[in-house]
Amino acid sequence: MNLKNKDSIPQLFVKRFYGTSKFVISRNFQSFGFTRQTIKQKINDLRKEKIIKNITININPHISPEKLKFILLEIKTNPTEPKLVNNLLKIQQLRMLDGIFGEFSLIALLIFKSSDEYFQVLKEIDNIMANSYFKKYQIIETIKIYKTNGIKVIDKPIEKDFDLDKIDYKILQILQDDQGIKPISTYKIKDLLKEYYNIEISQSTVHNRIKNLEQKGVILNYSINFNPRKIGFNGKFILRIKPKNPSKYDFLAEELAKKEEITDLFRIGEQYGLFAIVRVKKIEDYSIFIRDFYSSEEIEDTYTNFILDELRPYTNFLFL
Repeated sequence: MNLKNKDSIPQLFVKRFYGTSKFVISRNFQSFGFTRQTIKQKINDLRKEKIIKNITININPHISPEKLKFILLEIKTNPTEPKLVNNLLKIQQLRMLDGIFGEFSLIALLIFKSSDEYFQVLKEIDNIMANSYFKKYQIIETIKIYKTNGIKVIDKPIEKDFDLDKIDYKILQILQDDQGIKPISTYKIKDLLKEYYNIEISQSTVHNRIKNLEQKGVILNYSINFNPRKIGFNGKFILRIKPKNPSKYDFLAEELAKKEEITDLFRIGEQYGLFAIVRVKKIEDYSIFIRDFYSSEEIEDTYTNFILDELRPYTNFLFL
């Protein structure tokens, strides 16, 4: 493995955090030929440079009894309203907040585990927007999830008749939001369940539940939140796609989901019915991507937004 190219080191380290089971330094970094202590120091350096942030997981959106709800939010604002952005960033369910060109100057992605949670946060968003200058925003509900954070989920079904209970949801929330740069232990999860939710279960029960969530396909992967631009991904675009034949949405989406530049792909209920997030290393790479994109005879038209600023910069998309 070539470690002489300094620009490649952060990317290689980020990739090593990807896996279907809990991250272990000694197991994941042996091929680097570094000592355990050296690896720890390099990871600490990446964190200090704000290249990486924390370990997390990706959750299968098809969980039961109620699927995860992916909601897109477009907001008209201006640079004189920093408080609006700060209030949005406080919403726990917020997974993306970007500044864009166009009529709407902000676009957000929020993920909810239930309809009740969605409507509760919607009230919070309404209150935030009531105090904004333009008071103009729109909510776009996704109909189907084809790909999220670089992971194709159309071919990752969860075992039938497997329903999550309250404890499972809380464990997933802790694994997603409460880990540091070191993987959280099952003992710590047990303590947090008691502290946060007054749930008392044994460490072994926590361990067995996590293993079950892995085996049933609920936990898609373990990964780390990183700053894309600091590891060479300088271009981010929102691409909306209108197919020639509306009856071929699924066929077209399955083909598009294979493209590594597309990290997220949703079906939405609008004229441009496919919504994609595209990542490229160089801005000019997008023109190459879009020219190749139009080689498909199934596409009638597209609409692109260029991301000016990632206001919530850390994500964990899987890349090759």
